[in-house]
Amino acid sequence: MSSVTIVWSMIAAACLTLAALHLPVWWRNRDADATFAFALAAISTALVAFCELYMLKAQTAQDYALAQKVAQVPIVLLLLALAAFAYHYLDAPWRWLAIAGVGLRMVALVFNFTTGVNIAFLEMTGLARFRLLGDDVVVALGVPNPWSVLGQLAVFMLMVFFAHASVTTWRHGRRAAAGFVGGSLTFFMLAAVIQSVQMNWLHPPVSPSTVALFSLGVVLVIGYALSADLLRAKQLVAELGEREHDADLAAEAANIGIWTRDMVRGRISASRKWREMFGFTPEEPLTLERVLERVHPDDRPAFNDRLEQASGQQGDYRSDLRLVLPDGQLRWIAALGRVEYDAKGRPVCSRGACIDISERKNAEQEMLSLRHDIAHVGRVSVMGQLSAALAHEINQPLGAILRNAEAAALFLQHPTPDLHEISAILEDIRKDDQRAGEVIDRMRTLLRREDVEMTALEISEVLGDVGKLLRSDAMARHVTLHLDVPPRLPPVHGDRVQIQQVLLNLVLNAMDALEGVRTPRRTITVAARPDGRASVEISVADSGRGIAPDQLARIFEPFFTTKSKGIGMGLSISRSIIESHGGRLWAENRAPEGATFRFTLPIAERRGPDRDAASSAMQAGSG
Repeated sequence: MSSVTIVWSMIAAACLTLAALHLPVWWRNRDADATFAFALAAISTALVAFCELYMLKAQTAQDYALAQKVAQVPIVLLLLALAAFAYHYLDAPWRWLAIAGVGLRMVALVFNFTTGVNIAFLEMTGLARFRLLGDDVVVALGVPNPWSVLGQLAVFMLMVFFAHASVTTWRHGRRAAAGFVGGSLTFFMLAAVIQSVQMNWLHPPVSPSTVALFSLGVVLVIGYALSADLLRAKQLVAELGEREHDADLAAEAANIGIWTRDMVRGRISASRKWREMFGFTPEEPLTLERVLERVHPDDRPAFNDRLEQASGQQGDYRSDLRLVLPDGQLRWIAALGRVEYDAKGRPVCSRGACIDISERKNAEQEMLSLRHDIAHVGRVSVMGQLSAALAHEINQPLGAILRNAEAAALFLQHPTPDLHEISAILEDIRKDDQRAGEVIDRMRTLLRREDVEMTALEISEVLGDVGKLLRSDAMARHVTLHLDVPPRLPPVHGDRVQIQQVLLNLVLNAMDALEGVRTPRRTITVAARPDGRASVEISVADSGRGIAPDQLARIFEPFFTTKSKGIGMGLSISRSIIESHGGRLWAENRAPEGATFRFTLPIAERRGPDRDAASSAMQAGSG
């Protein structure tokens, strides 16, 4: 067997071996476009080597022409593969130039089968003999095909594309890839142009066809580059495994469970701590359906919605949810996750962490219950302050009822009683009874200990009820109380009793602030105004002496008070109530005298029917 036959066969075998090694890599990772392009280039080079070996050992000009014609097909595939590899591996710009070069070479392929004997020759006249690697080989003689210029121009365009890609990659800092891979591709294209001219346009030709040798060099170069990348990837996997091990240890120490979900294959892997949280054994297979079964039925729809939103390009999600374990135990967890996407924007993987927050949730529930108890005590304390005024408020209708009943008894003793007068007396008794009943109902509402009920509230009604409760106390203290609420004020979202408690506390504090102020100036104004589009602001303003500057910053602190008999919890409780409603409470001095307390409440999402509120500056009581 000749040396040329051995070398060219080895070239084909080496290329096919490289392709066999890299095609499975691409098959497992279909996004590895550079790997597929390399495998295609290796297979094309092997086919070129077979065709070129037949050309070098041809016995007749017709055999040479046929082999040269067939060789143009794998050559086009080779150029296409190299252009695709450069585009993906080097992130080459000017894709249009690569498309134009390969497209022009395909046009030349059409002329290869439709003009002359092939794209190189219109007519072959004979064969010339050369010595290559100590062996006799042949090269064709004949009339050049002018359409071969198309193929040479296409190769030149690809050479420019590779050169520009090399320069761009060099500028981006990937100098090894630019010089090693980009330089080899550029050199291969230049050699292909030179050899094509030597074989087809010089008479006699100066060298035989050795395209397979040059293309083998390029295949080996880019194969080495890919192999180096695979080695680096293996090292990164090993380092990642070590870091994951360290992360697992850190997560275990922090009581955090970690999980990963393959959204393409539907597989879930999780740490030991995560499995303990969800009640899974270390060997149990995990699926999304089985995980969702552990989520509390009331929390499952909201959790599903968050997962769907994250899959729809929102990426991150977080949620507090309850788990129902196989033994019936209820557990609170906080879940944080992130969805990852491929180059086409499709969700492929999600990762996340969970932490057991059952103790925190139980503490929050206990704190909430304690806050409700404190608020209830505060309401009882407020009613204690109003007890004298409310007793007077109730005694008035009760006294009127007694007098009317005595008058009715006297009328009935008359031989011909005046029934119309008696009817009027009974109507007065009914009204006085309703009046006393309303006072008692308002007291019972404030004193009743119930769960918080967040509803849409009409501010005018809430302020009106507070004004009625405080009317007697305001009259007893010689304080003028005004309500200033504009019509068609949007309803707010809150608990009626708690909001009334805040208002009662602020107004009673304002009344206390008026002690020592002369009667004509003893006024309090409770006003409500829209505060932007999302909230309503309620203010309680008095005409007292104001708040000392050194006390203004501490006035909401627990147990801080300016009253000789106060305990310093009223304003602290009030601020806690308002903040739990999503608003804020603050105080400020007003010019020229007095202080104003303001708080905001969020506007209810679903508005009730508009109601006419109290008119501006409505007087509820006077001194």
